[in-house]
Amino acid sequence: MKQFFRSVIFLSLLGISFSTFSQSGFKNPVIPGFYPDPSVCRVGEDFYLVNSSFEYFPGVPVFHSKDLVNWEQIGYCLTRDSQLPLAKCPASGGIFAPTIRYHNGLFYMVVTNITGGGNFFVTTADPAGEWSEPVWVNQGGIDPTIFWDEDGKSYFISVGNQSFDPSSRDGMLLSEIDLKTGKRITQPVPIWNGTGGRYAEGPHIYKKDGYYYLMIAEGGTEYGHKVTISRSKYIYGPYESCPSNPILTHSNQSGQSNPIQGTGHADLVQAQDGSWWMVFLAFRPQNGTHHLTGRESYLAPVSWPVNGWPAVNGNGTVTTKMSCPTLPLKPFAAKPIRDEFNDSTPSFDWNYLRNPIRENYIFDPKNSKLILKGSSVSCNQADAVTFLGRRQDQISFQATTLVSFSPTNGNEEAGLSTWMNERYHLDLLKTKGKLLLRCQFGVITHIEKEIPVKASSIYLRIDGTPEFYSFSYSLDGKSYIPVGKVNTNLLSTETAGGFTGVFLGLFASGNGKASQALAEFDWFDYVAK
Repeated sequence: MKQFFRSVIFLSLLGISFSTFSQSGFKNPVIPGFYPDPSVCRVGEDFYLVNSSFEYFPGVPVFHSKDLVNWEQIGYCLTRDSQLPLAKCPASGGIFAPTIRYHNGLFYMVVTNITGGGNFFVTTADPAGEWSEPVWVNQGGIDPTIFWDEDGKSYFISVGNQSFDPSSRDGMLLSEIDLKTGKRITQPVPIWNGTGGRYAEGPHIYKKDGYYYLMIAEGGTEYGHKVTISRSKYIYGPYESCPSNPILTHSNQSGQSNPIQGTGHADLVQAQDGSWWMVFLAFRPQNGTHHLTGRESYLAPVSWPVNGWPAVNGNGTVTTKMSCPTLPLKPFAAKPIRDEFNDSTPSFDWNYLRNPIRENYIFDPKNSKLILKGSSVSCNQADAVTFLGRRQDQISFQATTLVSFSPTNGNEEAGLSTWMNERYHLDLLKTKGKLLLRCQFGVITHIEKEIPVKASSIYLRIDGTPEFYSFSYSLDGKSYIPVGKVNTNLLSTETAGGFTGVFLGLFASGNGKASQALAEFDWFDYVAK
């Protein structure tokens, strides 16, 4: 009862009617798994959110929500090779930090392809449909955003340059641009470089109560991450730093033991009832200080009084179980455990590595099969290996598939992988006459187990826990035989580096030669534990 009255008082201070809210609270992350750098916009009563996708194809997933808590993926912004060139893109290259905005009947998604052309934006009238070809913006840097002022001018903001050396960054650069051509109308001007934290990035501008608010991330997208904000009466500044900066971080004493870490890279949105909310990235450590599910999308309420500064969840920290009131909750139907591969295209859960060689993927809805053909590209190359993966979005899970594969050459292989990148992955694979558990740790390739197998069809399984990945197989689908287990920290971001998270992938390879054997996957099960 005390919590109920605290909530009423909190809402009254915001000037929001209590009757518009649900009292059920919500759980963080709101979008679990490797969905980093969230950006959000509202159109009417609908919210749309996008994330970074790096070397994975299609690029920039698009989510829809009615309540900011429950999200359903409705498509991708970048679905064509012409929009998203990723040939030989290294791990954690490609697409960095998108922003989604709505203006005069069009959705804009502005982003950087760090290894394929720089900054650009695409547009659409329907975020669940096809997006335009890129309009390239001749302003360098990363993490771009776009802002329209009341006088009709369009502004482009990016981080000073693409260097990862913080001493060489020029702060947040602002220029006026032509929306039709992407060309600058004015020269870029540095407007703010944050509070002194390293890797100042992720800028967004909002206008409220006559002020321009510029919010950024600082501290690096790791344990020291944080969100800071400044404001000015003029868009070009000077910008005054918020006296309560950082407005969100778990790098201080109050957040140091929180099961959520690395909070940062945020975006703000105002709901239709006047309430303010923040989406941001963070991660869930497991097995000590390691994390494997990537940087995920989180949500927090924001108090933003007239002429004041925004305050995130009261004290600038968040929890996994948020007890604050929400908009009326409108959940979506739960996803099925099994993917039967009964469509002619993969569901939105699945991604290719880089631009796929499409003839190596056969979707056979008539027989409910996914058929993979291995190319000469191996799993250890930064190239278009035949691979279709879905994110590990829970720390504890079980993934199972049934594959039929009868290779005639020793170089041919197919199987199920726990995949961080081409240098760090664990593969339970079938090759000629045997089953292997292979571990790739940087330059080290280790065969943990080798088992003679004559059967062409085999069930492959991975069980994940905070500490271990355990691998097993079955010939009848009932009794599973252990193959081995590997410490999860050997595949973590802290070990492997980069900005992505673990995928569970189905793959095939000829390891230097095009494979003649086809790997037929009947289904794929994924169960959270």
